Amino acid sequence: MKGEFKRCVMATIRKLRGRWQAQVRRKGLQPRAKSFDIKSDAEKWARNLEAEIDRVGHFSDTRLAERMTVRELLERYLDEVTPLKRSAAVEGFRVRAMTRRSIAYRTLAMLTPAVVAQYRDERLKEVASSTVLKEINTLGHAVETARREWGVNLAINPCRMIRRPKTPRGRDRRLEIGEEERLLAAADTGRSPYMRPLIILALETAMRQGELLALRWDDVDLQKRIAHLQLTKNGESRDIPLSRRALGALQELAETRSGSAVIPSTKSAAVQAWSHLRVRAESDDLRFHDLRHEAVTRLLERGLNVIEVSTISGHKELRMLQRYSHLKAADLVARLD
Repeated sequence: MKGEFKRCVMATIRKLRGRWQAQVRRKGLQPRAKSFDIKSDAEKWARNLEAEIDRVGHFSDTRLAERMTVRELLERYLDEVTPLKRSAAVEGFRVRAMTRRSIAYRTLAMLTPAVVAQYRDERLKEVASSTVLKEINTLGHAVETARREWGVNLAINPCRMIRRPKTPRGRDRRLEIGEEERLLAAADTGRSPYMRPLIILALETAMRQGELLALRWDDVDLQKRIAHLQLTKNGESRDIPLSRRALGALQELAETRSGSAVIPSTKSAAVQAWSHLRVRAESDDLRFHDLRHEAVTRLLERGLNVIEVSTISGHKELRMLQRYSHLKAADLVARLD
């Protein structure tokens, strides 16, 4: 049977219009042909294709991978996959930038692990490792989508074969003594009337800036002291218990309520206001996200366990909370008595 199977596979090599054409035929399948400048290359291609037919019983059609460039892959990914993500705007910017880089001219058949590794090393000289990691992950997902759903025949995903760049350790910036008071004083002297409650709510609820700006009055129950987040960064909803201080900030906002948003400010306006505010507060190196870090750490210092804190903060992996905890050994001695 094996000999009969092999006789069904026929390869012919001929010179056609100045080039060497290899053609492999098998009964029941569409013939495959490819042209080469050198006869030995044509013979090698035909032998490899015949061997593959012997092994798996059919052609592996690599023509799409040989035609499609990385640019074309990313453009299709941008049209069909990126819009389905919550981070579509950010990823869209990243993907469009990648289409302008030299790797975009490669065909998928030529996108080897060595090529991706070279791209990684060149980008690490220009941007942070976290940025490079996001780019490689995006490219890897695009390649995997092409393999699984778009009929692109690739033996491996080269992005999964290389060493990932190490990301820097997360920030552990905490507020200094008196810094919170300086921030609130600076908020009171600014143009935006929403920065003071925004800062207070961030410190009391551990909510992200985007979550706070997306919060609607329909999602806030002042009687039960609960704020409900419909959609969070990890794609799940969660309920936030409100401290007395957070409740007070919300009650003040309710008195001047205008519209459905708890904090009627755009993302760009909040970013700009924060940029000016931290300069006035002499906290130039403080990021708004550091307030979330401060809030989570304070919850741990109040004695809440990691399960309780993760319920409030929305961390799905408890190990992520380890970098938020800066409890000193001296503070834990009393608990061991």
